[in-house]
Amino acid sequence: MDALILRPGSGPLSKTIEDYPEGIIIPIDKPYRWTSADVIRKVKFAAIRHFGKKNLKVGHAGTLDPLATGVLLVCIGKATKLAEELQSHDKEYVAGITFGATTPSYDLEKEIDRFFPYEHINEESIKSVLPSFIGEQDQVAPLFSAKSVDGVRAYELARKLHKEGKTLDEAAKELIRTARIRINELELISFGENTVPADRTDDCSSASGRINVTDNSALGLPRAAIRMACSKGTYVRAFARDLGESLHSGAHLDSLQRSRSGVFKVEESLSIEQAISALQ
Repeated sequence: MDALILRPGSGPLSKTIEDYPEGIIIPIDKPYRWTSADVIRKVKFAAIRHFGKKNLKVGHAGTLDPLATGVLLVCIGKATKLAEELQSHDKEYVAGITFGATTPSYDLEKEIDRFFPYEHINEESIKSVLPSFIGEQDQVAPLFSAKSVDGVRAYELARKLHKEGKTLDEAAKELIRTARIRINELELISFGENTVPADRTDDCSSASGRINVTDNSALGLPRAAIRMACSKGTYVRAFARDLGESLHSGAHLDSLQRSRSGVFKVEESLSIEQAISALQ
């Protein structure tokens, strides 16, 4: 990989894009409630102004949900040709999973739709079922996702079905084909009561205003933090759904961080402010 990789402390970039014949890769720690498109718009505007090229290509390698944070690889110039290769690499996530309730989106974008028994769930029971998820398996993606169904985004179908009062889990199984994914590692980091508020303090001034966030922390439901290493195309929200079912309960994501994408780690990524500063 001959593209320049921008790291924290790298300093400002040259004003001439020709100085980077293989392009530039910027690992960015995506802010909470920003869409991946929000990040690209912000970086592309700064890059076009910095290099003085109106037709400059800027893209990313692997979408992150709005309510997720962590490694988003932004590619500039010829590095956009590497996006597909970069996206194919294995990923690592740290997921916060709340048990005892489900939401239609499997995260905090939608309100709780069902409650389930959870008193039987503890650290030991979670550890006992995690090994069953290791290896290759078929996974049904969330209906609230960017996956395409007959040329229509799944989330568009999801919103329509949700308004009609239909069960989304059954709709997802009917509309979305299963995908072959692989989970390499699962580690229970912690277990306890969910006291994590959904209203985080990240700057959302450049985020999409349409992103809704619910707060279920006051319910006192049990919560686990789980580290997952997995293949491209794995939906952690779907894993949370399946984990809840395996424990004879329900579950949804209350937080998600992509801690690694290929060789790129979140602790070596730039904030949006650092990335823009390098393009001043």
